[in-house]
Amino acid sequence: MTTYPDLQGKVAIITGAAGALAEAVIQRFQAEGVLLALVDRDQGRLEAKLGMVDPAKCLLVGGVEISDKTKVTDAIEKITAHFGKIHILVNIAGGYSAGKPVHETDEETWDSMVNSNAKSVFLMSGAVIPQMLQQGEGGRIINIGATGGLKGGKNSAAYSVAKSAVFRLTESMSVELKDARITVNAIYPSTIDTPANRASMPKADFSKWVTADSMAGVIAFLASDAARDITGAALPVTGRS
Repeated sequence: MTTYPDLQGKVAIITGAAGALAEAVIQRFQAEGVLLALVDRDQGRLEAKLGMVDPAKCLLVGGVEISDKTKVTDAIEKITAHFGKIHILVNIAGGYSAGKPVHETDEETWDSMVNSNAKSVFLMSGAVIPQMLQQGEGGRIINIGATGGLKGGKNSAAYSVAKSAVFRLTESMSVELKDARITVNAIYPSTIDTPANRASMPKADFSKWVTADSMAGVIAFLASDAARDITGAALPVTGRS
C-alpha cells in the first residue's frame, strides 16, 4: 500500500460517515495519521463507529442534516473549535432513487436527490472553504460523483441531474480556489461492493465491482501532496464493470 506521510496530523471531515464507503476511508485515513471529524445525520449509526476509531483523534458530529445550512454551519463551528483547523473535506453523503420516468417522478423524490447529493456538497464546501482560506495553507475537497452524472439515463433523471451538479460544482470551485492552493476533485465509481449493494443485486458479478478500499485509496491520494497539481478532475474508479 502506498502511504502519504504528509497526511499525518491533517484534519479531515468525512460526511456520510456512518456508511460503508466512509468506513473504508476512515480506516485508511487513520492508518495515515489523519485526525477525523465524522459527520452524519444518524447519531446511532455514527456512534457504532466508535469501536474502529481512536477517540483521542476523532470527533463525532451526529444529527447533522447536511442539506440544512444552519446544521452545517453549527457542525463546522464545532469541528473548528475542537481541532483548530480543517485541511480536507470528503463529501461522501448522498442518496439514490430511480425507477420512474420524468413525468412520473414526484417533487419529493426530486428534492431529495438534489438535496442529498448536490445541495449537501454546496453547503458543506461553502462552510469549509472560508476556514481553509483563513488558514492560508491550501486544502483538499473531494467529492463523490457517479457514472449516472455523466449522461442522463432512463428512469433516473433526478439522481442524474444531482450527480451532474456535483461535477459542475467541482469544476467551478477548482477554478475559484486554485490560487489559494485548494484543490477540488471528484471521483466517480461504478457499483461499489458493499453489503447493501450485494443484497439488492444478488445475481450480479461482485468480482467486477469496485471495492470500498480501492475508493479509499484514491481518496487518500487526492488528499495528499502527491495530488497537489490535480484539480477540477473527475476520476473514474470503475473496476471491471
